[in-house]
Amino acid sequence: MDRKKLVRRIFAVKRTGCDVEAQSLLHDLRDSLGIRGLTGVRIFNRYDLSGVTDAEYESARTIVFSEPPVDDVFDETIQVPPDAFVFAVEALPGQYDQRADSAAQCVQFLTGGDRPECRSARVYCLTGELAASDRERVKAYLVNPVDAREASLDKPDTLEQAAEVPED
Repeated sequence: MDRKKLVRRIFAVKRTGCDVEAQSLLHDLRDSLGIRGLTGVRIFNRYDLSGVTDAEYESARTIVFSEPPVDDVFDETIQVPPDAFVFAVEALPGQYDQRADSAAQCVQFLTGGDRPECRSARVYCLTGELAASDRERVKAYLVNPVDAREASLDKPDTLEQAAEVPED
C-alpha cells in the first residue's frame, strides 16, 4: 500500500502516578456530577497518521507522540476492561486541531520531508458502575458541541477529507 494512503494509529496514555489530568477528571465527575459508581478514568491521546514510512513512524512514535518517561504507547489498539465505558472526542470538521497540527509539524521537522496527515482525538476509558444516564451525563460534560463531537472508535481507511460541492 502507498505510504501516503496507509493510516497508522497510535495511542499515548500517562502511566499511573503521572496521570494527573485523569485523576482530576475522576474526582470532578464523582464530585460535580455525583457519579459515585465511577472508580477509574484513563485518558488516551489518539493519533491517526498517514504519509510516513515505517522508519519515520518508529522514530516519531516515542519522540513526537509521547513522553517516554511518563507515557505508555500502543500501536493500533488499546486493551480496556470488558465492562469499561469507552468513547472518543474529536474536533469538528473545520475546527483547528492544535494537537494534530503540532504533531504533524513535529513529524515533518523530524523527517525533513513532507508534512504528514494527522488527526487526533481524546479517548476516555471509564470504569465502575455507570448507569446509561451517567454515561450520557459524562458525554454531555466532556463534549463541547460548539467545537467537538463524539468520534468513531473505528480506524478510518484514509485521512483525506472529502468536501461536498454545493449546487449552484
